[in-house]
Amino acid sequence: MKHFKFILILILLLSIGCKEKAKYTNITMIGGEEMKTLLKNEEVQLVDVRTVKEFNENYIEGAENIVFDDNFDQKLKGLQKDKPVIVYCRSGRRSAKCADILAEKGFKKIYDLKGGITQWKKEGNKIKN
Repeated sequence: MKHFKFILILILLLSIGCKEKAKYTNITMIGGEEMKTLLKNEEVQLVDVRTVKEFNENYIEGAENIVFDDNFDQKLKGLQKDKPVIVYCRSGRRSAKCADILAEKGFKKIYDLKGGITQWKKEGNKIKN
């Protein structure tokens, strides 16, 4: 019985300690509907972090292409830190990394489009070609 209690307590402690917490509180994952609302109702900076080639194939209207590469943080100088930023990529991996960089650089409110432009198109939203 002592071993059972010990194991149970150990499992509880490990489960409490292993919960992943958000790295930054100023990054919010959003879906397509939320993004459309933000684009209509707020003055936001929409940033596509895909390659120039990907951007030239299609993009979300109003997006600025800032390619995620080794010099990404240097390219952020044209953005306003106090103005909300929405980032997106193809599927969400690059934009998640970019959102972290934006937070590290002091941007106040960052939105990351869940599923990227792939999900955006899948939901039937408009893109520019």
